[in-house]
Amino acid sequence: MTTAGDIMHPGAQWIPATETLDRAAQLMARLNVGALPISDENERLCGILTDRDIVVGCVAEGHDPAKTTAGDMARGTPRWIDADADVSAVLDEMQSHRIKRLPVIRDKRLVGMISEADLARHLSEEQIAGWAEKVYARG
Repeated sequence: MTTAGDIMHPGAQWIPATETLDRAAQLMARLNVGALPISDENERLCGILTDRDIVVGCVAEGHDPAKTTAGDMARGTPRWIDADADVSAVLDEMQSHRIKRLPVIRDKRLVGMISEADLARHLSEEQIAGWAEKVYARG
């Protein structure tokens, strides 16, 4: 059985909800990622911050990324998957919520992220096509 832990990109890092978006962008650049899980004061997942959130939700709206925090951008209920979950559960979670990135948790700790690139490296063309159809479909 292939698990979330098998296909994830290990070494993901939290961004504290209190951290500013300019610092978040610097961390994204340093890590070469487009998304960071947001943690609360107890290191519990409270959102996901994407590079698009910073540009569209902050900069394009005229807000100052040096004064806007990651927590200010956290919206909705964050989704995650257990590291031991089967890859079919990963696909179901991402498809049903139409998300492109999924934090991977083991023993209540962040251990990795699953992105489109991770799926492309580990899944069949048929699985990728089915995933893309559901995640990118309008409606």
